[in-house]
Amino acid sequence: MRDIRRKVRRAQTIVPFGVGGIIDLRGESFVAADIRSWAAKGERVESPRLAAKLGVEGFRSAPVIPSGKAAYATRIGPVYVRFPKWLFCPQCRDMQLWRPDREVRDKQPTCMRCAGKPQLAPMRFIQVCRAGHMADIDWRRWAHSRSESHAQRQCQVRRLRFVATPESSGLEALRVVCAVCRAGRNLAGISQKNILKQTGLRCTGSHPWHSEVDEADPCEETPQAVQRGASNVYFPIVHSAIDIPAPAGLSEEDELSQNVVNHFLWPDFISAGDSPIADSYKVVIASKCGVPVDFVESLGRRIAGDAGGPSAADDSDDDLSIAEWAAFSAPESVSGSKTFSVRRTSLGIDHEDPGSMQVLTTGISAVVVADRVREVRALEGFSRYEPSSGESEEDGGGRVVSVNTHARAQWLPAVETYGEGIFIAVDEERVSSWERIPSVREWTRRIERNLNASFKADRLRSKSGPELLPRFVMLHTLAHHFIRQLSYDSGYNAASLRERVYARSHAPDSHFPPQAGVFIYTAAGDAEGTLGGLVRQGQQPNLAETLIRLLESAQWCSQDPLCADSTGRSLANLNRAACHACTLLPETCCEIDNSLLDRTLLIGDDEIPGFFREVVRAAIEESAGAVDLP
Repeated sequence: MRDIRRKVRRAQTIVPFGVGGIIDLRGESFVAADIRSWAAKGERVESPRLAAKLGVEGFRSAPVIPSGKAAYATRIGPVYVRFPKWLFCPQCRDMQLWRPDREVRDKQPTCMRCAGKPQLAPMRFIQVCRAGHMADIDWRRWAHSRSESHAQRQCQVRRLRFVATPESSGLEALRVVCAVCRAGRNLAGISQKNILKQTGLRCTGSHPWHSEVDEADPCEETPQAVQRGASNVYFPIVHSAIDIPAPAGLSEEDELSQNVVNHFLWPDFISAGDSPIADSYKVVIASKCGVPVDFVESLGRRIAGDAGGPSAADDSDDDLSIAEWAAFSAPESVSGSKTFSVRRTSLGIDHEDPGSMQVLTTGISAVVVADRVREVRALEGFSRYEPSSGESEEDGGGRVVSVNTHARAQWLPAVETYGEGIFIAVDEERVSSWERIPSVREWTRRIERNLNASFKADRLRSKSGPELLPRFVMLHTLAHHFIRQLSYDSGYNAASLRERVYARSHAPDSHFPPQAGVFIYTAAGDAEGTLGGLVRQGQQPNLAETLIRLLESAQWCSQDPLCADSTGRSLANLNRAACHACTLLPETCCEIDNSLLDRTLLIGDDEIPGFFREVVRAAIEESAGAVDLP
C-alpha cells in the first residue's frame, strides 16, 4: 500500500509552512493552525536577545520525529487542517464541502460516486482580507449570484458542480453550476477587486483552523478572491538573531548583569514596571542567577533610564546588530563558545600582487571567518493580501495576525540552524568620505523619496535605520553579488546562503560605534549547513579573487542598458540598477525582500563614483594589458 503520510521538515514549520501558511501535498491542500494546536512537547530554543526584543518568554521548535515513527507525529507535531474545504471530483465534477468528521487517518478524500474512487481536488480560489482572515468562497452564492428565475433565487441546495465548457478558454471555461436549479456562473473576473463584495459576499472574520463553535471576529474588510497558491496569500513575519555569547574579559559585575539580562523572565520583569507581579519576577530571577534581589532591581532601574548610563542590554529593544557587530569586530573577545567560533584573517595581499588587489585592500578593514555560528529564526505572525508595513491598518498594508489568534503569544515557534560564514568590514574613514560626495548623497536621496512613499517604509527602515545611508545601499548590493559569486566558487546553492548587512553611521548623541560591513552565512538546516566551503573561500588567496570577480561581474547585465540606466525598478521603485539578471536573489537570502539595491553605488558610472570604482578600473587596465594586441 502506498504510504501517504504527510511530512513537513522542522525548518518548514517557520517558513514557508508556518502558522497560516498553505502547503500542497500530493494533490491535497492544508493550512498550518496556530500555536494553540502545538503539543507541549515542543523543544525549547534559547535566544535571550531575540526574546527580549520580541517581548516573549521564549521559543519552541517542532519536535523531531524519530525515523520510522511518522505515525507518532500526528500526536506531537504541529496541526495542519484541510483547506479549502470545497473539493471537486475530476471525473464527475461534483463539488463537496468536506467536513472534519469525514477525515480518515493517512487517507486522501475520494469521490464515492465514481468507479475507482478518484481523489478529490481542492478548489483553486479562496478569499482573504487585509485583516488576515482566510476562508472558502461561498460557491453556492457565487453560482446563484446571476440567477434569472425566482426558483433559482430561492434555491438553498448545496449540490454544486465544477464544470469546464469547451466553447471558451481560460477562466470563462470554468463554471460553478447548481445541480438542482441549473443556476451557474463562470470564474471570469473573479480576481477583480471588490468582485466578492458586489456578489454580496462578506468576510467571515475567521481562520481555517477555527471550529464551528468559535465566534468569528467582526470584520468590515472587503474580501478578495485569490488563487490559493498566489504569493499574496501569506506574508510571514520572521525575526532572526545570531547567538552571540557574552564577551570574554568582563568584570564580575558585568558578567552577572549579562546573566540577569539573558534570563527568559527578564522581558516580563521590565514590562511589568511597578506592578505587584514585578516583585515575583525579581525574586525568581535573583534566585536563578545567584544575585541579590537589590541587584536585579537596580539593574532594572538603570536600563529603564533612571541611572542614565549605557548597559549591557541597551540594544535589547533596538537593534540586534549592535552586539553582532561588536562580536565580529573583536572576535578575540568571544572565544571559547561552542555556538560562535570566529577568527580573524586577512586578504593576504602584498606588493607583488596585481594593482587591483592592492586597491581593494585599502577599502577592506577587516575579514573574519566564522567556523560555526548559530542562528535562531522565529515566526511572530503573518499578514495576507498585502505585506504588513506597521502595527495598525492605518499605516497601510495588511494587519499582522499573531501566531496565537486567541490571546497574546507567550512564546513563538522558532528553529535553530548551525552554519558558517564570512564577515567583511569596509574602512570607516573611506566610506564616510565617500558618503560626503554630493552626487552620492543626492542619488541616495532619490531612492529615499521612493522609500518614504512605499507601504513597506516602516519595515524597511527597521533594517536600514531612520535615514537611508549610501553605505546601506552599497553594502546591501555588495552582499547580493557576494552571494551570487560564492554560489559559483564555493559550491553552495545560493538559496542556502543568507545576508546580514551592518550599516550605521556615528550619531553625535549615540555611544554605539558606526557599522559598515556584511556577513554572508549558511542558513540551511540540512547537510549544506557546515560543509566548510565558505570558510575556505574566506581565506587567502580565495577571498580576494572572489571579491575581484564579483566586482567585475557587477559591471554588466544582460538587461543593460535598461538595467544600468534605470531610475526605478521593482515594487515601489525601490531599486535602481538591479534586476533578476544581475543582482536579485531568492527571497530566502535577503533581509528586506530584494529592495534597496543599486549597482551604481557599488561600481559607479559616468556621474556617480561607486565605492569600489577604483578597484574596477584597475582590474580593467590589468585585463587590457594582458591582451597582446597586433
